[in-house]
Amino acid sequence: MAKILEKLGSTVVAGIVLAIILVIVVYVWHMQGLALDTGWWAFAFRWLHVLSGIMWIGHLWYFNFTQIPTMPKVPAELKPGVSKYIAPAALFWFRWGAMATIVTGIILALLNGYFINAVTIGLIDGVPKHTMIGIGMWLGTIMWFNVWFVIWPNQQKALGLVPADDATKAKSARTAMLFSRTNTMLSIPMLYAMVAAQNIF
Repeated sequence: MAKILEKLGSTVVAGIVLAIILVIVVYVWHMQGLALDTGWWAFAFRWLHVLSGIMWIGHLWYFNFTQIPTMPKVPAELKPGVSKYIAPAALFWFRWGAMATIVTGIILALLNGYFINAVTIGLIDGVPKHTMIGIGMWLGTIMWFNVWFVIWPNQQKALGLVPADDATKAKSARTAMLFSRTNTMLSIPMLYAMVAAQNIF
């Protein structure tokens, strides 16, 4: 078991294998055929959407609850370890988690047939569930835009991944922080809207 857990890749593969075994066991136990119909694919993409969202929002909250508040306390000689190694790696998973979340969310909405009603926040059909999921989708889209077109370009400058002078780095770091805080603020009603759409209406 330790061999599997020593490498992240093998740990993730083991988790996927366990999930597949779980699916097979439950279907066999309930004597149902594993029909890969639209309903199953909609469920599969909901699962992928949740996994992606955990990767994205988990990193967003890591930055805002751990890294940003802790950096002023880190001794100067240790800060390069964060800015050169930890932050770029975290930003990779952060931005691709955002991309995977929005892509799987769109696919999920299309498979379930509510994409247009959600994008129009329920104004076409007046269904509260579509209003709620639509608000969540729009908040998520704003957050995704901030990640890819504001936070990431500014973080590249702030961390020295692209050439920038000290004044530009400082300004970029502040801009990235403010938009990251904006996303943290938006994540709270966004998550409420997503969960409410599935559980209240």
